Amino acid sequence: MTDVDPHLARLRVYPVKSLDPDDRTRARVLADGGLTHDRAYAVRDADGRYVNGKREPAVHGIDATFDPESHELALRARERAAEGGALPATTFAVGEASGRDAAADWLSAYFGYPVTLEHDGTGGFPDDTTAHGPTVVSTATLDAVADWFDLGTESVRRRFRPTLELGGVPAFWEDRLYADRERVVRFRIGDAVFRGTNPCSRCAVPSRDPETGEAIAGFRETFVERREATRPDWADATWFDHHYRLAVNTAVPEATVGETLAVGDAVEVLGIDDGNPQS
Repeated sequence: MTDVDPHLARLRVYPVKSLDPDDRTRARVLADGGLTHDRAYAVRDADGRYVNGKREPAVHGIDATFDPESHELALRARERAAEGGALPATTFAVGEASGRDAAADWLSAYFGYPVTLEHDGTGGFPDDTTAHGPTVVSTATLDAVADWFDLGTESVRRRFRPTLELGGVPAFWEDRLYADRERVVRFRIGDAVFRGTNPCSRCAVPSRDPETGEAIAGFRETFVERREATRPDWADATWFDHHYRLAVNTAVPEATVGETLAVGDAVEVLGIDDGNPQS
């Protein structure tokens, strides 16, 4: 395609896994493949399981704001604030263990069961522990999905929670960034090379309003029908045992660790490789 200008249009990290996003203009690739401050904190229950939108819809009722300079996390319970509830909005210094413990106490009171707040500054807490790099989607794809459900693009962006968003390309252009189940696609954003591994299989979270948690009836069925009807020829069919997939998972070669991504960086497809996606 010669009439495209692929570039990084948006860079969005999620300082606390499953909570609110934070738009950035730059981010560095960390040792374990994540980006600076992306999913650097995670809430776990007493059994060590993530407290996330897949299992706990109440996460949608939390406003979370993270300050990357001070490492302070502000938490607010929207419904309780509206009802004059007893759980106050509070800011915690989560860069310190004592601050994480205090934030965990607040979250335990909110959820109604004991939780911990954990920190990993080497690459965060990704869902995919093999392809643990940032997820990639295009703005045009989010626009298309928004049209399917008569939603705003920002609502779709918050539902699917991508990290890297590409501009200058048509809808589903990112489906060029993976191959079949035996190979990966190498592509470059600025000076950072990634390996696209697979289209991301989705969970129940995109069906829910990111502010209220209210679900759209039949969301998955409608999405699957529209995604199958619009899947481009360049999307490798071997991945589509089902069509509830959107955005691209990536792996990070060792040489990319330490590189910085910036909004506006050009995107270039380099080729297809066999073998280990992390080599």
